[in-house]
Amino acid sequence: MRLAQLSDIRSGYTARGRLDPLRDGGVPALQLRDIATSGEAPGPDFQRYDLGQLPDRYFVRGGEVVFRSRGEPNTAAAIPDPLPEPVAVIVPLVILRPDRRRVLPDYLAWAINQPDAQRRLGAEAQGTSLRMIPMAVLENLEIAVPDLPTQRRIVELDALARREAQLLRRLAARREHLFSLILGEAARAADRKETAR
Repeated sequence: MRLAQLSDIRSGYTARGRLDPLRDGGVPALQLRDIATSGEAPGPDFQRYDLGQLPDRYFVRGGEVVFRSRGEPNTAAAIPDPLPEPVAVIVPLVILRPDRRRVLPDYLAWAINQPDAQRRLGAEAQGTSLRMIPMAVLENLEIAVPDLPTQRRIVELDALARREAQLLRRLAARREHLFSLILGEAARAADRKETAR
């Protein structure tokens, strides 16, 4: 099914000029740098800016998906639901508001991030130095849409697989550190023995 049939797709807010963070007040904003290339959920702490009075369409409140339309990779991330307060979304991020009766936000982000969908997006990308996915390409992206319980199971299994990979990376790093300590101590012991001769 096409993404445009599953969600309302809107561009983020185009800021006029450079955004300078505020210490107090302002509006929390979600920018490209806040979205991990792995597709993990952002936040919950966002920089705040003076954006004036923005229309409601530029805000996420939780349960939406944001898509990285520029750069590489062009991944999506589900916004945790609920957020403590509405967050403005800044271009080049795109907001997808899924029809929750048909598709879960986490599943939608997962489907967009799959290698097959990423290949199809990449084939339609524009630009050479800075890759961009046009809105029409995103709207026409086809994804499989199983029933909601199946979507939920897929998302849960994906989260478990990610957690396992994270733990294995941590274990490998600790093992490498431990071997480094053991080998370093062995080298020092050999050095002491040699010096004592």
